Amino acid sequence: MQFGVNVPNFGPGTDPGVLREWARTVEGIGFDLLMLSDHVVVTPDVAQRYPEPFHEPFTTLSWLAGITTGLRLGTTVLVLPYRNPLLVARMAGTLDRLSGGRFVLGVGVGWARQEFDALGVPFGTRGRLTDEYLGALREAWRTGGEGEPSGGGEPSGLGPVPVWVGGHSEAALRRTVRFGDAWHPLRLPLDRMRSVLAEHPVPGFAPRIALRLTDAPVDGPERPAGVGSIEQVLDDLHQLRALGAETVVFDPYHGDPEETRRPQTAWQDLATVATHWKAATS
Repeated sequence: MQFGVNVPNFGPGTDPGVLREWARTVEGIGFDLLMLSDHVVVTPDVAQRYPEPFHEPFTTLSWLAGITTGLRLGTTVLVLPYRNPLLVARMAGTLDRLSGGRFVLGVGVGWARQEFDALGVPFGTRGRLTDEYLGALREAWRTGGEGEPSGGGEPSGLGPVPVWVGGHSEAALRRTVRFGDAWHPLRLPLDRMRSVLAEHPVPGFAPRIALRLTDAPVDGPERPAGVGSIEQVLDDLHQLRALGAETVVFDPYHGDPEETRRPQTAWQDLATVATHWKAATS
C-alpha cells in the first residue's frame, strides 16, 4: 500500500517556497504521491474554506514535476464540469507524458454553486456533465485527442492516465465502475467506507483520509479515519489495506486557513505516521 498527501495549494501561507518545501518533504519522507485541490474562481462560498491565493492545479503540478523525481502527482479532485473535456484530456496527457507517467487524475462533480454560476456552468447538471466528460476523456485518449486517430492514424502518445472518481453517492459509485480506475472517497469514517465497498464492487480503492494525531484516543462512531492517536491511525491503515486500498492519501488540512502558515505541524505528523508504519510492517 502506497501513501500520498493532499497538499494545500491555497491560503495565506502558500507561496512558491512553501510548495517547494512541501514537495521535498513528501518525497523525502518516502511517500509516493502528492495531490492538489481544484478551484477556478474563488467565489465567496469557496473563499470561506479555501481562500486566495489559490494555485491552479495543472500549472502547479507541472512546475512540481520539474523539481521532483519519482513522486507521483495528481488532483484531488479536479472539478470536471469546469473545463472542456478535450482540454482536460490534453493537459492531463501532456503532464503525464512530460513527468514520465507520474500523473493521476482525480475527478469530482463539485459543490460550489457560486463558482458554477461564475463559470456559466449549470449547477443542476453537474453530475450528467461529469459522466459525459469522462466518456469524452476516454474517447479522446483512445483516438489521440482529435475524435479520430491524430495525424491520419498516428497516435498522439497522450494518455490515458489513471482516473480516480471522488464522491460516495450511488451516482458516484456507478461513475467509478463505468469510467474510473479507482474509487476515491474523501474523509469518510472507516465503517462508512467498509459498508460501501461491501455493497459496490469497484475497480480499485484509493481513499483520501484526514490526518490529525492526538495525544489521547478519539472515540465515537463518526470519527473520521486518520484522526486520533498514532495507534488508532495505524489501525485505520491496516483496516484500509485489508479493504483493498492500493493508495491512501492523507489530508492534513483541517479548515483553518492560518494552518497554511504552519506546515511544520503537518510535516511532523506525516513523518510520525511514516516511521511507525514502517516499523509495524517491516
